[in-house]
Amino acid sequence: MKTIEISVMNPKEDLARVVVLARRIDGGESLPEAVPKLNFASLKQLFSAITEKRMELIRFVAAREGLNTRQLAQALGRDYKSVYKDVRELCEYGLLGKDEKGGVNAPYDQIVIRAGLRNTQAA
Repeated sequence: MKTIEISVMNPKEDLARVVVLARRIDGGESLPEAVPKLNFASLKQLFSAITEKRMELIRFVAAREGLNTRQLAQALGRDYKSVYKDVRELCEYGLLGKDEKGGVNAPYDQIVIRAGLRNTQAA
């Protein structure tokens, strides 16, 4: 199952995690293959980027890959311009993709969204 993890993380925590990872790599440690990640600095940014309509679109595409944007708009009963914008932005985030014929696909089987409650890094 191909998974992407979406996280809400402040930049200081993100930088601290990168530093720890870099030290492990510099120390010669072999790390397991990482799950692709998409990070946002706040819940507001996350919910602006991944709206309920966009999640519906991702789920629809995952079940019916290969439809073009016009077909998706028609099937979902949505305005073409809105679906076009959503597809374009979701492609920029890597949550959707397009094939050579313009068909839209979902590269992941699962999206995991994480939002921590406490700072997990030592001060």
